[in-house]
Amino acid sequence: MLRPTLIFPEGAALARGREVVASSDATALTVENLRAAYRRGIFPWPGGVTAPIPWCCPRVRAVLVFDELTPGRTLEKAARKSGWSYSIDRAFPAVIAACAAASRPEQEGTWISPAVLEAYTALHRAGQAHSVEVWQGEDLVGGLYGVDAGGFFGGESMFHRVDNASKLAIWFLATYLRERGQAWMDIQQLTPHLARLGAREVTRAVFLAGLAKEIGVGRELFPPLSV
Repeated sequence: MLRPTLIFPEGAALARGREVVASSDATALTVENLRAAYRRGIFPWPGGVTAPIPWCCPRVRAVLVFDELTPGRTLEKAARKSGWSYSIDRAFPAVIAACAAASRPEQEGTWISPAVLEAYTALHRAGQAHSVEVWQGEDLVGGLYGVDAGGFFGGESMFHRVDNASKLAIWFLATYLRERGQAWMDIQQLTPHLARLGAREVTRAVFLAGLAKEIGVGRELFPPLSV
């Protein structure tokens, strides 16, 4: 099957253009297209199993600046008393499957279709998609996954099976990334859940300028995956 290579706008054409910069079917969800998209601040936003996939660069983007993270006393107390442990890339397939299965009252079904699962798992094997896991003993109780755009990590989706588990995954990840020189992360859309942690919206121009600066540093955020 032919797997198309998409041509994405960049620079001024991207900053001043439409929010949907390309459209494709699921065959275009390749490692090469995903890598090229995320490095430009673009991401696929599937709407269903058979619907065309829009590749988007929204005019308003949600970000979490780590110095503005506000966990609050309740979350800090939960972190101290939970006894949970955290890991990175220990169970990527389980995390993305749990994100796909997580119920979202505001939408029907999930955007994480089998094709999306396959695509991001391939991106993970290529070393550019990563997961954070929250463990209660040997039970996976929460986590998230996202994409390393080349020294800048952005979140894609998260889930929890126990209260506060996804929030603590974000907190753990923010600490991890900050220790490696990243100051903020892309979260795409502002939700009440993330707004309570201190996330906010910025314009596309601000986001793209910040992304270019972060990628230009050339840092390595994650160790190579074990084969």
